[in-house]
This record gives sequence, structure tokens and C-alpha cells, in this order.
Amino acid sequence: MAAYAIRRIAWLFFTLFIVSVITFAIAFLMPVDPARMVAGPNAPQSVVNSIHRQLGLDKPIPVQYLDFVDRAIHGNFGRSYRTQQEVLPAIMQRFPRTAVLAIAGVIVELAIGVTTGIIVAVKRGAAEGFSNLFVLLGLAVPQFWLGIILLFFLAYKFPIFPLGGTGGFMSLILPAFTFGIGGAALYTRMTRAGMLEVLNEGYIRTAKAKGLKNSAVIFKHAFRNAMRPVVTMFGMDLGYALGGLLVIEEVFGWPGIGTQAWQAVQNQDIPMIMGTVLFASLLIVAANLVIDLLYPLLDPRIAYS
Repeated sequence: MAAYAIRRIAWLFFTLFIVSVITFAIAFLMPVDPARMVAGPNAPQSVVNSIHRQLGLDKPIPVQYLDFVDRAIHGNFGRSYRTQQEVLPAIMQRFPRTAVLAIAGVIVELAIGVTTGIIVAVKRGAAEGFSNLFVLLGLAVPQFWLGIILLFFLAYKFPIFPLGGTGGFMSLILPAFTFGIGGAALYTRMTRAGMLEVLNEGYIRTAKAKGLKNSAVIFKHAFRNAMRPVVTMFGMDLGYALGGLLVIEEVFGWPGIGTQAWQAVQNQDIPMIMGTVLFASLLIVAANLVIDLLYPLLDPRIAYS
């Protein structure tokens, strides 16, 4: 396990390196002068040149990239050109709000999707028609449209929930549901397919023949062996959500790192773009690493290799 973990961690750093190179290259291909943004549109050219030297923008791009990597290794992503805040503390200031929304949304996905998938796989019949309709609607409805509809009816027309912001538990329900409903459709389809495959295995028939309760057969034997794809998707979803939910955050006025990244792109704020992209990438690859290490605990037949 230790050797496998070391290889996976090495791959994690390699992935972050590739992401940083691509993001850095794209950021510096944008037709904008960062020094001019810092100095202001009316600043004299002498001031702009001075800022160029202070920020190291007069150096060749490969040297600038190596300087960035050296600072990033020590947790320093520079300062925002727009707000003059240090990038990493600015990200960490917003991250708890994104984390709360991400975890709540993933819980909604799992609660609805896995439960529905198990019921459909076991009951079959009319439940399958409901499942197919739910999956179709869940995947077809855009998140921004669903969020606006929920806000209109449940926050404006009938003021049950807040119209937006982070005002407590009630303000979390609508954005979490909006994010979770699309993922729940995928979990439903995945859980149903996995359960149907496992329920036809010989050891399930043997367990039933031994007189085990139906609930024990379903949850102890069938679901445990059908949940590997679900766990894989859970890791990807959680990493993606922790990296920022731009659409949800914009619709509900949720001040997370998704909106922070979007504002950085709009302002062509290169240090903030680099910081948010690398931070999100780290969360995604770390979540997948944890899930990979957990696989043998779910199925002892899997060996690290």
C-alpha cells in the first residue's frame, strides 16, 4: 500500500505541474498588461514600467514561471492585481462556504440517487418508469434554470427560503438541492445498473437460499459489491464541488471560490486565476487519491498495484 500511495502522490504532483503550465501559458496569452491594471488606465508609462520590474514581468516567461513555482511551493501565490490581497488567504477565506455547499449538495445526491437506484433495482415494474423519467429530467434540466425557478417560487412568490446569500441553514437548502438533483439522476442510473448486475450473481441466490433476510441480502451482500462505481463518482463529485460551484454560487449569491475564480477571469487577475485553478485541481486529484486508497477496504479482492 505504501508503494502504491507514493506512486499516486507522485502522479498528483505531476498532474498539478501540467495544470500549472497550461494555466500559466493561457494566462499570459491574454491580451492584457497586468502592470497597467495595477497602475490604472491613466498612470504614466514610467509608473507602469516600474511595476513591471516590481512584479518581475520584465523577465522571460520561463523565468517568471519558475519564480511562480518556487513561491507556490512555499504557499505563496502572490497578490491579487485587483484587490491587492494575498491569493491563498483570500481563497481560504471563501473556501469554508464552498465546502459547506459542496458537502450538502453531495449528501443530497447520494440520499436521493442511491436510495432511488436501490428501490428501482429491487422493486422493478412501475418504479422503473419513474426512474427513467427522473433520470431524464434530472440530466436535461440546466442547473441555472432550476435554481431560478426554485428561487422564484420558494423564495420570492412564497418566501419560505431566503432569496440568496449565506444566512444560515435555510439559505443552504435550495442551492444544495439545485446542485444535488442532477447528480442524483446519475447516481440513480449507476446504482440501479450495478445492483441489477450483482443481484443476478450466484452468491446472491445462495444467500437467499440460506434464508437470509431480504434486507441483509440487499445491503450486506448486493449493495456493498455494487457500490464501487458509486464511490468513484462520489470522489470525483466531491473534489469537483469543493473546487467551486460557479453556476450555483452565481444564481444564489453564494460567495464561494467559484465566483472568486470567475471574477478573477473577468478582471484578468492572473495570480488569482492561477491560485484558484491550482487549488481546485489539488482538491480534485486529492479526492480521487483518497478514493483509490479506500477501494481495498470496500472489496478485499482488490490489491494495490
